[in-house]
Amino acid sequence: MYFILTFFLGSAVGLGIYTFHYAEGFSYMSSDPKVCANCHIMNSQYDSWQKSGHHHTATCADCHLPETFPTKYIAKAENGYHHSKGFTFQDFHEPIMIKRKNSKILQNNCLRCHKNLFEFPNPMGASSGKDLNCVHCHSSVGHGPKTGLGGAYSKREKEAIYD
Repeated sequence: MYFILTFFLGSAVGLGIYTFHYAEGFSYMSSDPKVCANCHIMNSQYDSWQKSGHHHTATCADCHLPETFPTKYIAKAENGYHHSKGFTFQDFHEPIMIKRKNSKILQNNCLRCHKNLFEFPNPMGASSGKDLNCVHCHSSVGHGPKTGLGGAYSKREKEAIYD
């Protein structure tokens, strides 16, 4: 009985270690933008970021993760889980779309870095009562035009992201 339990436990641990090594698991603990392109699906985002105006001032983590220690690594773990599940089982939306929670993180980081440009936290949506994200008007700032394997975003997909 112990032999069988040890065999299955050892197999699971061994498979986990192999998978972590094969997937370059330790690289995901860094803030190197090359890590975001470990998955081929992110190559166009990485390539366009390299040509963007933010290339010399902001990494992927600067825009897409919270700034503080515990929340940054919690978001990294959540995103890593969802990305690995999506890419392994090929059940992600194409083109890739930012989720509402991550969109809020992105918005907070835009306002944090560019706070000297605004008098109010929501400069454009304050009078309408509706929050506007910076990427509503500046959608190509970090990555260039929004595209995926299937081409450019449709109007419906844009509305789903930014509303």
